[in-house]
Amino acid sequence: MDDRSPIAVWFEIPATDFDRAARFYEKILGITLRREAVGPMTLGVFPFREPNASGCIMSRPGLAPTGGGTIVYLNADGMLDKAIAAAPEAGGEVLTPVTELPEGLGRFAHLRDTEGNRVGLHAA
Repeated sequence: MDDRSPIAVWFEIPATDFDRAARFYEKILGITLRREAVGPMTLGVFPFREPNASGCIMSRPGLAPTGGGTIVYLNADGMLDKAIAAAPEAGGEVLTPVTELPEGLGRFAHLRDTEGNRVGLHAA
């Protein structure tokens, strides 16, 4: 592996009901997604600052949410407990409660979003 950084450059979280998914992430993270239409795709881009990586929720034909497989971790630094508390009210489900990682690695939790995706939240 070379010294490129960061290794992750983009992620896409599938959504069958784009508006419902957008409301969920905006509510639990206290953010506004930038909505874009690209051909048959609808994207809700998560806020980011260059050169950091980002991603989106995406609705398009042939893209299906999943509860298994790759787990994307979203930054919930300083608001992990609040985000976890907001998830059920926003239509999600807490799958793994806030869990302490070994010293210096922070805390995390897993949610099932409104679309059925398993998503991680992480805080330093």
